[in-house]
Amino acid sequence: MKKVKNISAQEWLPINYIYSNGIIKINKNKYIKILKIIPINYNLKSDLEKNSILNSYKIFLKTCDFNIQILIQSNKENLEKHIFNIEKNIFQKENNYLNKISKNYINYIKKINSLNKASTKDFYIIICNNINNNYENLNEIIENDLKEKYFKIKECLNRCGNDVYEIIDSNEIINLFYSFLNTRKNLNNN
Repeated sequence: MKKVKNISAQEWLPINYIYSNGIIKINKNKYIKILKIIPINYNLKSDLEKNSILNSYKIFLKTCDFNIQILIQSNKENLEKHIFNIEKNIFQKENNYLNKISKNYINYIKKINSLNKASTKDFYIIICNNINNNYENLNEIIENDLKEKYFKIKECLNRCGNDVYEIIDSNEIINLFYSFLNTRKNLNNN
């Protein structure tokens, strides 16, 4: 029987280094940057707005002539704080009709919360740079290439109504990797 060598998560993950500008060195020739997307609520838009958003998204897909990876992370939510705030506001209202609606809404939220069906979604885009190490100003070339890709994505997705942010803080990057690698634990704790 072959003995299996246990390796740590640090040895298993392909991350070599996280730079202060948010660029992550994966291996000798590969660098990535993680972008967080703050989405719009598409369902609340009019038909004209939806068509405009879809057209802008098509432009985004055509404009990105480089590889991207889109990640969606679902997080279970505990709605107790939300329920508490609504209950607190009920006592401040003198309108019986509003109180009745609020109580019905609270019951609905409590049901969702008890079934553990409340969740939020976080959206990320990972952009990559594969580059040959034979360049003199390698760090500057990589940073400029990833920055150009970031601005291209940001411009296109802003047209759709989304906000796009670079994740620069190394602690946030580490926490993001941790949450993706420990999905079951995160789902059970929330």
